[in-house]
Amino acid sequence: AAAAAAGPAAAAGLWSEVNRCGQNGDFARALKSVNKILQINKDDVTALQCKVVCLIQNGNFKEALSIINTHTKVLTSDIIAFEKAYCEYRLNRIESALKTIQSASQQTDKLKELYGQVLYRLERYDDCLAAYRDLIRNSQDEYEEERKTNLSAVVAAQSTWEKVVPEDLGLREATYELCYNSACALIGQGKLNEAMKKLQKAEELCRQSLSEDSDVTEEDIEAELAIIHGQMAYIMQLQGRTEDALQLYNQIIKLKPTDVGLLAVIANNIITINKDQNVFDSKKKVKLTNAEGVEHKLSKKQLQAIEFNKALLAMYTNQADQCRKLSASLQSQSPEHLLPVLIQAAQLCREKQHAKAVGLLQDFADQHPANAAEIKLTMAQLKIAQGSVTKACMILRSIEELQHKPGMVSALVTMYSHEEDIDSAIEVFTQAIQWYQQFQASQTRGGNPKSPVHLSLIREAANFKLKHGRKKEAISDLEELWKQNPKDVHTLAQLISAYSLVDPEKAKVLSKHLPSSDTMSLKVDVDALENSHGATYVRKKAGKLTGDNQQKEQGQGEVKKKKKKKKGKLPKNYDPKVTPDPERWLPMRERSYYRGRKKGKKKEQVGKGTQGSTTAGSSELDASRTASSPPTSPRPGSAAAVSATSNVIPPRHQKPAGAAATKKKQQQKKKKGSKGGW
Repeated sequence: AAAAAAGPAAAAGLWSEVNRCGQNGDFARALKSVNKILQINKDDVTALQCKVVCLIQNGNFKEALSIINTHTKVLTSDIIAFEKAYCEYRLNRIESALKTIQSASQQTDKLKELYGQVLYRLERYDDCLAAYRDLIRNSQDEYEEERKTNLSAVVAAQSTWEKVVPEDLGLREATYELCYNSACALIGQGKLNEAMKKLQKAEELCRQSLSEDSDVTEEDIEAELAIIHGQMAYIMQLQGRTEDALQLYNQIIKLKPTDVGLLAVIANNIITINKDQNVFDSKKKVKLTNAEGVEHKLSKKQLQAIEFNKALLAMYTNQADQCRKLSASLQSQSPEHLLPVLIQAAQLCREKQHAKAVGLLQDFADQHPANAAEIKLTMAQLKIAQGSVTKACMILRSIEELQHKPGMVSALVTMYSHEEDIDSAIEVFTQAIQWYQQFQASQTRGGNPKSPVHLSLIREAANFKLKHGRKKEAISDLEELWKQNPKDVHTLAQLISAYSLVDPEKAKVLSKHLPSSDTMSLKVDVDALENSHGATYVRKKAGKLTGDNQQKEQGQGEVKKKKKKKKGKLPKNYDPKVTPDPERWLPMRERSYYRGRKKGKKKEQVGKGTQGSTTAGSSELDASRTASSPPTSPRPGSAAAVSATSNVIPPRHQKPAGAAATKKKQQQKKKKGSKGGW
């Protein structure tokens, strides 16, 4: 009896301990007391509830959910529905959390808040928007600002992923979270400049709000601003400022933020900037997209874009098998999506299997007619790359929804003209004009006015036919154009030219509609036109000179004849009485009176030939010493035979004729290559 009495007393003390620890936020200590209570009574509902709450506060969601599931008889859904749904939500079992919330008998405010979060994670934005509106309308507490922030996040997601034009919620953007969400909504609408201003305002508000807390460091502020800076960099990337975007992306990565979702998005965007360049950096960045928990932080479209880029990176790095594996997996997940099959076709083209790539695209176009247009455009591009222009034209003409478009008509006509298939080009024009005629007839009644695009096509068709000598075929088009605008003189002139070959009488009748020469004459100042800057290079026609002009020209000729060259400068010691030296233009050694420099006897004996040759008889070979030697070069046929007994240097010992010049060139090269100098 004493032991039995001690139980309730001990339990009361433990409950007071649990209460005190809960108020202090010490849930680990509270959990120990709760466990002691459960040892006394294992089916105590309140103790089990407290244990679940303590485990949730400590982050042990798996254990908390396990206790809920093992005590279903005691912990019914009415009692523990919120805690169970919250544990499932935190464990990323979103579908299970939704079922738990919907099965609860009473929808409390806490369950409604969680319901909104679950719908957002499931990307059911319309239902989520309605849930938050209901919460804001029917609740009044200190969490109203957080609910408005969540509401603006839903609107931003709709604008970004579903391309829905967001409605004005009338929210006062007093916090940086609201400014950031508003900027995201503007990005979804393509209003990039306005979005950048909102992000700058969000950055300013964030710094202000965080700097008020003395415990927050500059590093903490930069970490909080990372997501705002990441969105700024994304706007820069969309605007084509890739260098600025890349610099800001790398700054964020250096901060090492804890948000794996943010890091994955930034890494993916850097990979898209690198494309097929800087592949090594892309391979490093792709590791950040594989971090644990990324799939729970990003939307389905974000994850899909990352997977697409992984497949493209595998293609750029020549990992053919990996590329095929990733693209096949993506195609199985999204059979109607274009990118997986386009990546597979691109990989086949890199392997020079163009026919196989075209077949793959054709199969996809047959299976998914809604996306056939884009696929067929790619097929046509591959055919053009192979040189099969005619087959490419056939593929393009099979795209019914694009046949009448001016761009398609222009492309087909250009391609047919390149292949010199004028008949097919004219047929393309005819079909497009007929389509517009039928369309105009179905849209209007009575006068059936032509649209600008329709008239433009008729004009291009007429010009094309005239250019290629099909004047007879151009008549109907020109008549239609002139009918729409009778004041168009250019069209009338073309029509008269065309009729001149077919019906000259008709051409004469139409020529009466041409304006008279008086109305077409223009008052032009010929002299001013000839003297203008643009006419300076116009060659004038030569004409006969008469009268004063001819005399003036002759006078100019006489003046030119009288002009004399300037006299050259004479040397200072010039004496006009003395006859100049006739050999003054020759080098000193070649002059007849040159006797050489006076040197010592020993020096005279030093030869100037090759090593080992003798100098004896050098005076005999010196032509300048003989009185009969000519001043310049010897006369033809006057060369005397050299005595066989004379001491002549053999030809192989003599210097070559160009030896001096060669030596001089070598000295110049050596001088150029020398490291010293001024």
